[in-house]
Amino acid sequence: MPLFITYASYSPEGIRGLMAKPEDRGAALQPLLDKVGASVIGVYMTTGANDIVLVSEAADGSDVAAISMAVSASGSPSRVETVRAWTSADFVAIAEKAGTLTGAYTPPGS
Repeated sequence: MPLFITYASYSPEGIRGLMAKPEDRGAALQPLLDKVGASVIGVYMTTGANDIVLVSEAADGSDVAAISMAVSASGSPSRVETVRAWTSADFVAIAEKAGTLTGAYTPPGS
C-alpha cells in the first residue's frame, strides 16, 4: 500500500486546545484513517517548521487529501502538507522510467 508522510503545524487555536487537554493525538488520528481504510504507521511530535509528522499507508492519495482537508477544516492546524513516499528500492524503477524519458521533454523557450 502506498506510504504517505504528512507534515502539520498547529494553529494558535490548536496549541491552546492541546495545552487545555494534553493527550496523545496519535490515538485520535487512527479512527479518521479507519474511515478510508488507511492506517497510521507512526506519529511524531517534532520541533522546527513542523509540529507533527504522520506516516501513514493508504490505498489512494485522494483518501489522504480528504483526511488533510477534514483536519484542516477543524482549524487546529495552521498548515498541512502531505507527500507520497517510496522506499529507496522502489524508487529505482521510477529512476529507470525517467531514464527512458530523457530527451522527450522540450523545455520552454527551446
